[in-house]
Amino acid sequence: MKRGLVWFKNDLRVHDNEALTIAAKECDELIFCYAIEKSNFKKLHLGFRKCDVNRFKFMEQSVVDLQNHLEKLGGHLLISSDSAVQFLPQLAEKYNITDIYAEEEYASEELHLITTVQNSLPAINFHFYWGKTLYHKDDIPFSISKIPLSSKAYRIPAGKESEPRKILKVPKKLKSVEKVKSTKFPSYKKFDFTKKEYDAAKPLLEGGETKALKRLQYYTFKSELLTAYRWTRNRSQGLDYSSKFSPYLALGCISPREIFDVVKKYEEKIKKNQSTWWLVFELVWRDYFTFKGMKFGDKIFKTKGYKNKEIPFENNQDNFKKWCDGKTGIPFVDAHMRQLNETGYMSNRGRVNCASYFVHDLNIDWTWGSAYFESKLIDYDASSNWMNWHMQAFEIYYTNPIHQSNKYKAQDFIREWIPELKESNDIEVLIPWEFDIPDYPKPIKIFSKWERAINLIKKLKFKS
Repeated sequence: MKRGLVWFKNDLRVHDNEALTIAAKECDELIFCYAIEKSNFKKLHLGFRKCDVNRFKFMEQSVVDLQNHLEKLGGHLLISSDSAVQFLPQLAEKYNITDIYAEEEYASEELHLITTVQNSLPAINFHFYWGKTLYHKDDIPFSISKIPLSSKAYRIPAGKESEPRKILKVPKKLKSVEKVKSTKFPSYKKFDFTKKEYDAAKPLLEGGETKALKRLQYYTFKSELLTAYRWTRNRSQGLDYSSKFSPYLALGCISPREIFDVVKKYEEKIKKNQSTWWLVFELVWRDYFTFKGMKFGDKIFKTKGYKNKEIPFENNQDNFKKWCDGKTGIPFVDAHMRQLNETGYMSNRGRVNCASYFVHDLNIDWTWGSAYFESKLIDYDASSNWMNWHMQAFEIYYTNPIHQSNKYKAQDFIREWIPELKESNDIEVLIPWEFDIPDYPKPIKIFSKWERAINLIKKLKFKS
């Protein structure tokens, strides 16, 4: 008899899940499990956790939703606060497991975990399946070692020569081992979160496959917001300026192929335009960062980066803390950082500005900022996060946060997240250091390169 164990990690869905689909076909009976790695919540030398409470809560919501989906199909999810290194061998012995099915990984921490589990279970057959990207890694016109250094050199050949594989349907029925019952998600206390921290955590979105698929339908056919995506994506306020698919992609609550399929149907039935192209472009860009991350390995986590560049960072600890807390005195930066701290999310425009200011103005080691984003972001993806920060440090031109706050008319967004400026007018809220505004901190430094942007804002005052 073939008795399988499906090991869920960052593939928290029942649709388009190859490991689950093949296990359901091949095995006489199945066990399903999810192990929470306590090491992901350890405190770093920088003074904050590797993953903070919003990420924990979003993960909890996503895992519980997966459990509900499995239950409806006849499956039961066993959840443990013990590492997979301890949990999987226990399950394998208790239930006489012959085969383990899981999604394939690529980053070093995840690969080390898998290797350790495999070494402790030499008699078991392991089956891994690639499911992280729109295009399967075996279908792109490059080997991983030959991934181009520029996105354009990757994107054009990949788009011409690759096609997403067909979406795998949800299994109709799962054959569970008898008398196995689902277990509850472990308490936040096991990960040293306080009740106050846990209760206060309010991720921007609720996690899980159910919410992911609902969001996909809402953003496309129900609201038709997708039609304007190309022109709204650089905003920061509210939920509807962008798709908000990234948190669900990060934990695998939704398949990139499912998003692609719905966008193509939308193009047929509603509208095909720059916006629909752009959303697919974002999925392809996400693939590119994943494959590029695979190519360079742990170099993408190092201060010198994969180009081995030396930058003399100042690394002022006080300035780092002010940036983390959203108290730099630069409203456009501070509003986004406060939003990140409270909700676990930040717009693309915010990420670009906060990272550029961090690296080029505060002159702090970019890996510190990237680690902070990793701690906070509910849509944290190793390659996307670290490669984007890498680009800010080494490849992208400077972004002026004063100019950007004016260009994108960020006044209402700033007032929403910085109560000290709630009563400020549209000029004061962008350059508060020019006025007598109590409580809000003075900027760490006013740079001469901001002078033109500041003067443009001042001139607006006389036009109003």
